[in-house]
Amino acid sequence: MMVVLLLVSAFVGMMLQTILAAIIPPLMHDFHIDISTAQQGASLFLLGNGIMIPISAYLATKFSTKWLHFAAYGLLLFGTLVIMIAPTSNYYIFILGRIIEAVAVGLSIPLLQSVFITIFPPEKRGSAMGLVGIAFGLGPAVGPTFAGWVMSANHTFLGFTLTDSWRSIFLIPAVLVGISFVLTPFFIKDVLPNRPMKLDIISFIASIFGFGLFLLGFTNVATGGWGSIKTVILPILAGALIIAYFIWRQFQLKEPLLNLRLFKIHNFSLAATLTALATMAMMCIEMLVPTYLQNVRGLTVLYSSLALLPGALVMGVMQPLAGRAYDRIGGKRLAIVGFGILTIGTFPFMFLTAKTPDIYTMTLYGVRMFGVALIMMSMLAAAMGAAPKNEIAHASAANNTLRTIASSLSVALLTSIAQNVASQNHGNILMGFHASFLLGFILAVAGLVLSFFLQNRRTDA
Repeated sequence: MMVVLLLVSAFVGMMLQTILAAIIPPLMHDFHIDISTAQQGASLFLLGNGIMIPISAYLATKFSTKWLHFAAYGLLLFGTLVIMIAPTSNYYIFILGRIIEAVAVGLSIPLLQSVFITIFPPEKRGSAMGLVGIAFGLGPAVGPTFAGWVMSANHTFLGFTLTDSWRSIFLIPAVLVGISFVLTPFFIKDVLPNRPMKLDIISFIASIFGFGLFLLGFTNVATGGWGSIKTVILPILAGALIIAYFIWRQFQLKEPLLNLRLFKIHNFSLAATLTALATMAMMCIEMLVPTYLQNVRGLTVLYSSLALLPGALVMGVMQPLAGRAYDRIGGKRLAIVGFGILTIGTFPFMFLTAKTPDIYTMTLYGVRMFGVALIMMSMLAAAMGAAPKNEIAHASAANNTLRTIASSLSVALLTSIAQNVASQNHGNILMGFHASFLLGFILAVAGLVLSFFLQNRRTDA
């Protein structure tokens, strides 16, 4: 029951991360905002993640596993309810709810990885990460499809009507999280070892302001552009300097807030980097395909979301299968094959037109997600397997911190690239999409090259 509860809650949290991809146009209409402002609901979610994740290792070491999950689910439920009641006259209340959700997900996701690595033996580590991968891979992929289905029409179940409103999209996640919140005290066990640990206040403050400013700068790219000194350049530079100090300080402390010495381990650092590259490559397509199908192909929210469903199903099926394969052959070959498939599947996206058949786009998307499934699961298992057992919480936090920074960077880059290229081509948004898809292709190629430098080990004690 504990495993099911953790997976369902993680699935909901990851689904909420991408659920806005299919409802950007309705949000623009209801809140009277432009696409850049609407995209902040997605990018600021990553900002909240980025602030919280580095602190999660300290919290997991200091506090009870059960009550940390209880707090995370409580925050996630509260943030979702704030979104549901946000007035259309104030988009920032909607944003506030998204940030609260992000803080909760930023705490619960690293915990999930740490718990699964702890309760499964080393020889089953790939299978364990395959289960985690279902939430990690299927959740974000299902988010847009679920949103499109809800908004396609009113749905009646047992006398209750779920209206075709963007608010209704958050109702089912709220119910599932509410159930998890109630059941946590009874079914979640304290499986992670706790010990007294002094909080380094300086590192804590540096983590919040450093990662916060750095990610905020990239978030503001969508609205201010790269030329904005005040809202983009200064936050990025200030954040980078504070992060540099944070990194230096972690190496000086006997008990760091985030143990960055893990990046001295070859397989950990390389696997974490490959995970970040795969995340960026995935989001370069995942965040733009629904908008392309709606604005260029003229599809409805539902059908543009359904176009992503085959890819979501591929992710769901492949994650546990790839986990078993990792236990047998290790991560190197899976990463090479995965990035190879991702590269091949991304290339044709750069040549999509207004007349490209939807089935062609759906097939390409499914091929890409097949590759992403192989990469994400294998590199997650490889990174966690390379870390010492007593540093699992720090390994999870460090890996997810890098992945979150990569996600925020990719959203900023793809949004600004699409807008700038489109504006330079007389508003031709399709040219902007092609440029962003090119970025995804370059990232996939970079991952393919780096995969050959992995050391192939199936498990680590």
